[in-house]
Amino acid sequence: MRDLPAAERPRERLLKYGPETLSDAELLAIVLGSGMKGMNIITICRHIFTNMSLKKLSKTTSAELTKIPGIGKSKACQIISVFELSRRLETYSEEPKKKIEEPADIYRYIYPKIREEKQEKFIVLCLDTKNQIISDITVFVGGLDCSIVQPREIFKTALLESAASIILIHNHPSGDPEPSREDIIVTNRIIENGKLLGIRVWDHLIIGDGCYVSLKEKEYI
Repeated sequence: MRDLPAAERPRERLLKYGPETLSDAELLAIVLGSGMKGMNIITICRHIFTNMSLKKLSKTTSAELTKIPGIGKSKACQIISVFELSRRLETYSEEPKKKIEEPADIYRYIYPKIREEKQEKFIVLCLDTKNQIISDITVFVGGLDCSIVQPREIFKTALLESAASIILIHNHPSGDPEPSREDIIVTNRIIENGKLLGIRVWDHLIIGDGCYVSLKEKEYI
């Protein structure tokens, strides 16, 4: 598209005037990015829409797409992906956020995600002011150690997610969720750092083989 004057380039026009001002061919050109020798991407996309409608294009197979001049396997995949996202959006519905009220809720939420893990994973569960889950993020993989698990990484995650409170979670691949001395030391150090930032550490759950230990319930914290 570099051979076009700047004012006529689809990307620049989209940024200046909005996507609704662009034709189907121009929008597709932005997705595909570049053309081929002797034919720019705008020309390729205009040729596509001269021969088929937007609806027909959405149903075209990769084999059919690669027969179009200038459309190889990579561009065919890009076109198919755009329409697949569009179809998924049509049926998308926002699921209600899961609310945490007790340690068992944490376990039910996280266990299916980590039950097959062979390494220790340290996960931060971010909550909003209503104790609803915003996100869960793995911040460390490996044995739990005071010198490796840094509070700054944990609270950087919490601050980026605008979390009101967090829950610490890690698994014991051995299957035994009994907390070690190191687990308790790390947890209390994180709690103290959280107080300085105004972010409450709600609990620390250690996941075993089909079971868990809540450091809060055990009064370790």
